[in-house]
Amino acid sequence: MTDARATRLDAARLLDRVEELADLLIDTVDGGASVGFLAPLDRADAVAWWRERAQGVAAGRLAVWAAEEADRVLGTVSLAFADKPNSRHRAELVKLMVHRDARGKGLGRALLTLAEEAAAAAGVTLLHLDTETDSPAEHLYRATGWTGAGVIPDYAASPSGVLRPTTLYYKHIAVG
Repeated sequence: MTDARATRLDAARLLDRVEELADLLIDTVDGGASVGFLAPLDRADAVAWWRERAQGVAAGRLAVWAAEEADRVLGTVSLAFADKPNSRHRAELVKLMVHRDARGKGLGRALLTLAEEAAAAAGVTLLHLDTETDSPAEHLYRATGWTGAGVIPDYAASPSGVLRPTTLYYKHIAVG
């Protein structure tokens, strides 16, 4: 595993690291991961996207962790908390990203575990996510006990613009 250390970012720290976070997002998209953007991702758009996340972090609707090594962001994971009274027991796992240079060293698994443990500490008992079907990310989720709930064909375009299916996953989290 890499020596990267993951920490939860408050809004100010997120804004301090916005350039490095943008680098990670650009690398992730350039590497073919379907995280909501088309390639090539413009740097200004990547920076703006991360800046917008700071509002959700400040409001407590979003938790973001960054794995850093030698002043470089190598990975992130986020939890988007539900805002309706009947859904406060669940959260969405979003934007699990690992830089191509750090893949295959256990960082993705470590970030996923960190998010699951933080969810449990926050009283969240159900996590859900969506990911591109047959992607490396999907293999990670299956290997770590996530349950597939179904596939939606042509759900999102890959970074190259090709429509791809998406698999929905969930995982029950033990609290306490």
